[in-house]
Amino acid sequence: MLSTEVEVKVAIVHDWLVVSGGAEKVLQNIIECFPKADIFAIVDFMEDRDCVKGKSVETSFIQRLPFARKRYRGYLPLMPLAIEQLDLSGYDLVISSSHAVAKGVLTGPNQVHVSYVHSPIRYAWDLQHQYLRESHLTRGMKSMMARVLLHYIRGWDSRSANGVDYLIANSRFIAHRIRKAYRREATVIYPPVDLKNMTMSAEKEDFYVTASRMVPYKRIDLIVQAFSQTPERRLVVIGDGPEMKKVKAVAGANVTILGHQPIDVLVDHLRRARAFVFAAEEDFGISVVEAQACGTPVIAFGRGGALESIVGLPAERPTGVFFHEQTTESLLSAVVRFERNACLFDPGECRRNAERFSSENFQAALTGFIEARLPYSFVDQFVPSRPGDRSVEPAPAGKRRFSTVVS
Repeated sequence: MLSTEVEVKVAIVHDWLVVSGGAEKVLQNIIECFPKADIFAIVDFMEDRDCVKGKSVETSFIQRLPFARKRYRGYLPLMPLAIEQLDLSGYDLVISSSHAVAKGVLTGPNQVHVSYVHSPIRYAWDLQHQYLRESHLTRGMKSMMARVLLHYIRGWDSRSANGVDYLIANSRFIAHRIRKAYRREATVIYPPVDLKNMTMSAEKEDFYVTASRMVPYKRIDLIVQAFSQTPERRLVVIGDGPEMKKVKAVAGANVTILGHQPIDVLVDHLRRARAFVFAAEEDFGISVVEAQACGTPVIAFGRGGALESIVGLPAERPTGVFFHEQTTESLLSAVVRFERNACLFDPGECRRNAERFSSENFQAALTGFIEARLPYSFVDQFVPSRPGDRSVEPAPAGKRRFSTVVS
């Protein structure tokens, strides 16, 4: 029998570290749960080191290939091979944070592999045809090559799921996608939202706001087109990206496009806005929760993770309104419905709903899930206890319990 004083060696694997987004916020919280863990990724070009808590990251051979910093996505055909070359044989527990290939790391029968899945590879599964349209790859030789590549990626993605011991999904929506793609069940643990910086305000001004990276599926162009048709309503747009020119081309005089802004400017607008507008079919949608944390209701496309993070009309205590088609008519109809029922939306209720998705709740749920599935000889050495810690529920008999730090 192994001694209960053996320290568990933990590896955390992320897809790639280039820009900071929702997946990187999840990574940061995982590292806070397991501060002694070693970090691995396909590439690491991240300048802001907060999401890895200043730790060094071991990368794959793609890191050293030509033009990898700016064109790392072009090496997608090599990524299944690259992730399998990371040597994790010396670790007891492997946690992958995966929206692409991270869950494909190779582990042995004496290791526990838990994968937090943001999504199966979107552009290889149900969003393949949308991806091909947006990339102008619907016909010709390039289209055929792209389809063959995605067919290969889809097969590898499905097979690699067999090497994961336990799957965690970031929403019920993604759990269903996992079931369709992998024929596996996944436990839902919602991603963490930094509520400390999202302070609530009950005082609202007469403008709407949206904030996102400007990529096609976010549908910022749809939001701008809709509000441009109603010049009596003001819209503020925060964010930047490849769709910026397209968005500016359809913006009316009542639409203010601020581009990329620091977090304090974003929070200021979220606190003061009449409502936050969200038109994407998102896996979860952290920005939706951030808006509610600021006491601001949400007008959202009624698909994906938004259905799980927003309490929509006609609920007794709503925090938002849904529209069900990605059209300007459907969106504007939802705006009108929101305005007619404005008295029903309470900033305090929006805040309370957002608090379900706190970092503390995420860390408690994740550590509780993992410890309940570790062999009894793995001990509670991940996060040191201290006054003020909140422990997760007791583990089953024969297993040790550890606690997650609550600031």
